[in-house]
Amino acid sequence: MPVAVGDYAPPEGPIPIVHEDAHVLVVDKPHGLLSVPGRGEHLADCLVSRLQTIRPEVLLCHRLDRDTSGIMVFALTKEAQRRLGRAFETRRIAKRYHARVWGGVAEPRGTVDLPLIVDWENRPKQHVNHERGKPSVTDWERVAVEGGTTRMRLVPRTGRSHQLRVHMREIGHPILGDPFYADGPARDFDRLMLHAEGLKFAHPITDKVMRLEVPPPF
Repeated sequence: MPVAVGDYAPPEGPIPIVHEDAHVLVVDKPHGLLSVPGRGEHLADCLVSRLQTIRPEVLLCHRLDRDTSGIMVFALTKEAQRRLGRAFETRRIAKRYHARVWGGVAEPRGTVDLPLIVDWENRPKQHVNHERGKPSVTDWERVAVEGGTTRMRLVPRTGRSHQLRVHMREIGHPILGDPFYADGPARDFDRLMLHAEGLKFAHPITDKVMRLEVPPPF
């Protein structure tokens, strides 16, 4: 679903820095801000462009959806970008998300293993397709039940577009505020309740194990 002129109103204010050294910059991306520019001048404001105003050498390593908040790592040198990019490709970077979902989740933990592919007629939405979908696996753990909703810890083993959002919908617990995959009262929230809360990776230059966390703002 393209973003129309006037529909994109990213939050103002400085970007919180989680970690910074000579090779790596880690920040807390706010909800509602694109990771990279979209098509058209109205979508030029994004996390990368804002960071480059203070650190022109910032280089992209991965992305988060516009509506997802949380921790992102950027490279400050070409070598760091190359090594981090390879680490993401080979799944040597552990990612953890926090979500609030609709309904009370009965089981303490589980795994969703459902292949995903783009829904071409409704792009950028994804859907389950057992014949042509790419393998997609998410481990989940119940954190707390709060009334008619549940806080969940989500750990993707694969990195498909909208993976966590589709997988939660498929087990009957869509993420609150999801404009694509939630319906009715589950959709009636002021933001997508999905936050990238943790990253664990080897520093691209020193090989030191980095464990970085940002608590969810909801």
